[in-house]
Amino acid sequence: MIKTFMAKAEAVERKWYVVDASGMVLGRLATQVASILRGKNKPTFTPHVDTGDYVIVINCDKVVLTGNKLEDKLYVRRSPRPGHLKQVQYRKLMAERSDFAVMKAVKGMLPHNSLGRKMLTKLRVYKGAEHKHEAQCPEVLVLK
Repeated sequence: MIKTFMAKAEAVERKWYVVDASGMVLGRLATQVASILRGKNKPTFTPHVDTGDYVIVINCDKVVLTGNKLEDKLYVRRSPRPGHLKQVQYRKLMAERSDFAVMKAVKGMLPHNSLGRKMLTKLRVYKGAEHKHEAQCPEVLVLK
């Protein structure tokens, strides 16, 4: 009888990766980063356990949106009060808060539960080429 492997949360070995986002399409970057955060690149992937690695995204201000998304796509926020709908064009959002736009894109591709929120804490996003995680000895990861 073949037994199914189930990863244990305390036995997972995590690595640190650096991803240079300059010139990459936002959605394609987010899917690949979300896959690494979930641990789908490992043979020990278990859906209900956080087996993923840490990811540092640099140069997120140089991320590209295809088509007319800079003009047409909107970031929408609501509050419970009437008339408190706020919409921001992605052109303005990418100019002012590109790190937030990348974080939001990755968050949407993770599970929408407490496990997904825990996975999102392993993501670090920086606008420039500098980051403060040299002590973790991150490996440079080249995404397709």
